[in-house]
Amino acid sequence: MPTQPLILVRDLSKHFRTFKRRPGIWGGIQNLFVRDYKTVQAVDRVTFDVAQGEMVGYIGPNGAGKSTTIKMLTGILVPSSGEVRVGGFVPWRERTNYVRTIGVVFGQRTQLWWDIAVIESFHLLRKMYGVVQRDFDERMALFGEILGLREYLHTPVRKLSLGERMRCDLAAALLHNPPLLFLDEPTIGLDVVARDHIRKFLLAVNERFRTTVLLTTHDLDDIEALCRRIIIIDRGRLLYDGPLELLKQRLLRTKQVKFVMRDAAARARLQALPIDGLQMQTVDELTCRVRFDRTRVDTSDLVRQVLSRVEVRDLVIEDESIEDVVKRIYAGEALREVSLQ
Repeated sequence: MPTQPLILVRDLSKHFRTFKRRPGIWGGIQNLFVRDYKTVQAVDRVTFDVAQGEMVGYIGPNGAGKSTTIKMLTGILVPSSGEVRVGGFVPWRERTNYVRTIGVVFGQRTQLWWDIAVIESFHLLRKMYGVVQRDFDERMALFGEILGLREYLHTPVRKLSLGERMRCDLAAALLHNPPLLFLDEPTIGLDVVARDHIRKFLLAVNERFRTTVLLTTHDLDDIEALCRRIIIIDRGRLLYDGPLELLKQRLLRTKQVKFVMRDAAARARLQALPIDGLQMQTVDELTCRVRFDRTRVDTSDLVRQVLSRVEVRDLVIEDESIEDVVKRIYAGEALREVSLQ
């Protein structure tokens, strides 16, 4: 018998009715009596499932509908139509009981009390969620080990840096060991070290507790580090739902090799090679980057031909970045190259 998914979404839609505001005092008076309304489809018939223990990247450009989806899944917004069940709950109908089973982190907001020490916020949350002292101590030890919280547990939240606060918010969201964690831009504005701490922590929590994670982010390094599956949404509609590796295999067609030549004459000979389908980019006076379609040009054959004709001091083989691929999907350039459903 198939296992029921932890998150079940069917034909989920959210429409907002807005009106165009006229400028100026006279426009403000007109707005009181005559309004031109329009309907904005923030989320349009989105369907997907998420199984227990998955870490899924939910990505799209600004205004794609990511945050609106997360707000419906957490019960903050009521959908215009469609079905949502998360852990057996309908989020907006059973919100009091439902929120005890989830953790939520919004990158620009905090659930901690601003003027009291971090540890006091944790104690308050422990009582609110009914976490027994032994479990609380165990989790605080884990958070202290991986996130490095110990040194600022007794610091007021308002005195923390953004990276320190984000670590504390993650710990707060997982204090009651929820089976599901929603993350909306959790690493926005953080430095490399802080992002690395958070990624390691999320991987450890997922491995130890099988915590399911739905992650929205513009940082595709987060996606590659944490998620095997991605869902891409744009203008409210689902564009892709599947393995990240499959997307890369089908769309990472452009490969590039950076050649460092022995001298300027060797660089000129490289640029004159009679090989079809190559795009040459000059990096500096001794370095060229050669871009090509890997489905038409074999990388090893290309390198072999170059080395047999030109004196090369060094070379680096590079793939197109996943960020470039996703940009092409957003622009609609890659849709014909990949099966979207």
